[in-house]
Amino acid sequence: METVLKTESKEEQKVFNTCWEPCAIEKGMRLIGGKWTGSIVYHLKEGPIRFNELTRRLAGASKKMIDQRLKELESNGMVKRQVLNTRPVGVTYELTPFGESALHILEALRVWSESHDI
Repeated sequence: METVLKTESKEEQKVFNTCWEPCAIEKGMRLIGGKWTGSIVYHLKEGPIRFNELTRRLAGASKKMIDQRLKELESNGMVKRQVLNTRPVGVTYELTPFGESALHILEALRVWSESHDI
């Protein structure tokens, strides 16, 4: 059901058919709209990357923040974590097919931002 805004007077507006559930935009923003989340997904587009390399690419984000976001992305099925049999033990992160499906949205956002000098 579509939300409708009706104006009864110049000062008064009423909303009908209010959606009490989060809308599709809100649900999507919850997945990729968190601080640094979209940037992490975007930087994982080239394939598996080690944690320290990712932190170098995301200058300005703390390791703690990146770690939190990666855990969220992993729990949402957007990122896969793989432990490597190396000394010292290494970990890589890569996008799942679900995570890759968000790349066109982030690319469009990048183009839009650049075209408007944001």
